[in-house]
Amino acid sequence: MDKHELKEITSGYRERMRRLALFDPLFELDRKRETDINQNTIDMKGLGLLSLLFFFENKLLRQYKTGVKELASFLKSLVSSQYVLNDASYERLARTIIQTFRPTTGRKRDYSYFNWEEQREQFIEYSILKANAFDLKTNTQYYTLDEDGLELVFATKEFYSEFQLSINQLMLRKQLDKGEFKGALRQINEMRIDVESLEERMNKLKHEIQRSIVSEETFERYKQLLEDIYGRLIREDEEFKELRQFVKETRERLFSKDIHKKEVKTYELIVKITGELESVHYDHSRLLDKTLSMKNTTLLAAQESLYYTGIQSFNFDQDIVSKIVSTPLPMDAMKGVLHPFLQVEQNVQWSPLTVFAEQNISEEREEKVEQSFLSVLDEEPNLPYRNWLKAKFKELMQYYLLAFEEEKISTLTQFMDYLDRNSLSSIYEQRYFYDFWIILHQRSPIVNGELDEEEGKTLLGDAISLLETKILVIQEGNEIINRYSRYSIQDMEITLEEN
Repeated sequence: MDKHELKEITSGYRERMRRLALFDPLFELDRKRETDINQNTIDMKGLGLLSLLFFFENKLLRQYKTGVKELASFLKSLVSSQYVLNDASYERLARTIIQTFRPTTGRKRDYSYFNWEEQREQFIEYSILKANAFDLKTNTQYYTLDEDGLELVFATKEFYSEFQLSINQLMLRKQLDKGEFKGALRQINEMRIDVESLEERMNKLKHEIQRSIVSEETFERYKQLLEDIYGRLIREDEEFKELRQFVKETRERLFSKDIHKKEVKTYELIVKITGELESVHYDHSRLLDKTLSMKNTTLLAAQESLYYTGIQSFNFDQDIVSKIVSTPLPMDAMKGVLHPFLQVEQNVQWSPLTVFAEQNISEEREEKVEQSFLSVLDEEPNLPYRNWLKAKFKELMQYYLLAFEEEKISTLTQFMDYLDRNSLSSIYEQRYFYDFWIILHQRSPIVNGELDEEEGKTLLGDAISLLETKILVIQEGNEIINRYSRYSIQDMEITLEEN
């Protein structure tokens, strides 16, 4: 490491020591040995930090009259449950804390150190609290946070390290504005460290999510945390893009002025800054993708794992049945145990509008009922219903031929009367009776052997074969027959002649 690099390391040493010196009053309070009435040691460093936060809050609320009594009242309300102290002790503690942050001499606090950058002893002056007002009537001094006190409060905030990358981005822009390219290159290196640190934290967070999500509450907390991180990375990514554009414009400006021929080293620095900044931006973009992946896959996988773990660990017999059977629970507790398994209360109500709803009508019948008329060309063989229907058609034809032979009937009405007289009314109460006469009417005149009906193979084959040499002619009548309430059919004139 050459002398030039050593100088780079010690650059800004005084400023860094000044930031460290701001914490010195807190460590000074920590060295004080204060005890309460029960001889319990009082956390003076913690009370000092709490006092700073109290002054900070009053500054935000524009409460300018904050003195010893106000601080003592705050400490009493905050730590009375932890320590046993009387009012005088609280006031003494408040006075001690204020005098530590602001010495009674009225001078600022100072911090001595050896400056390794300048190789000599130095001291730093800083002011945590400053006088704000004075009440002559009550002889009371009021205080407020000075600039160094505000910096100390901000330095203890948790988000300070999280926004370090954004701070470095702002500093880089300032250095580029001022033409401090060497310092800008160093700032980019610090940004690279910030990105690497952030990547390590993201890896730890990923394992923590997979390991620590044991309830919906923790799931929601990690979900909100990932959304916050993703939003911050988006803002940093936009700043990176603007910085790259700014560096590009700076390099083009150097080209246009042809400065690189005169100041080669400066031009080399700006080219190196461009490359390093793009490299850091690339690493930062990978973090953006990783965060998105954690939101879409890792977090959801952890939630599914939580769900299935709950299912596998739940034993109904052990967790519910044995609990109810073995433990004599009171009635109220029993309601709580059974509540998840009970249905929602349902009230049975009848609406008058249901009379207009579609009704399903069904009845029990001995034979299968078709919803449409049979097709004449239906030639599906070997069906039980088909065979039964062929037998019924043949039976009907036999009854008709017998009625014609005995009474010379000539209409369908007369045939139905014949059936009534012979106690066969149940025949025309069946659907096949009406199918039979409708089919015959469609095929009239019917001559045995001239139709495509083969005996034993078609629906009407067996029935028509009974006609032998006769011709059956069927014509429409004028009346409608309503002999049975379920069916109606137009009357038919039936003529049976010799061929």
